[in-house]
Amino acid sequence: MAQSGADRKRETIIDENLKRVYDEAVEQAVPDRFRVLLEALKQQEQDQGSCK
Repeated sequence: MAQSGADRKRETIIDENLKRVYDEAVEQAVPDRFRVLLEALKQQEQDQGSCK
């Protein structure tokens, strides 16, 4: 089924908004508490690896 001009315009607007929201989310910094958690997990993996 062919799309009407209004449907294509609506989809374009939705696509642009989704891309904008995604780009904004990607640009946000990782919160410090998650960074600390990731470092602790990395350290735990390293400690377990050295015990083997």
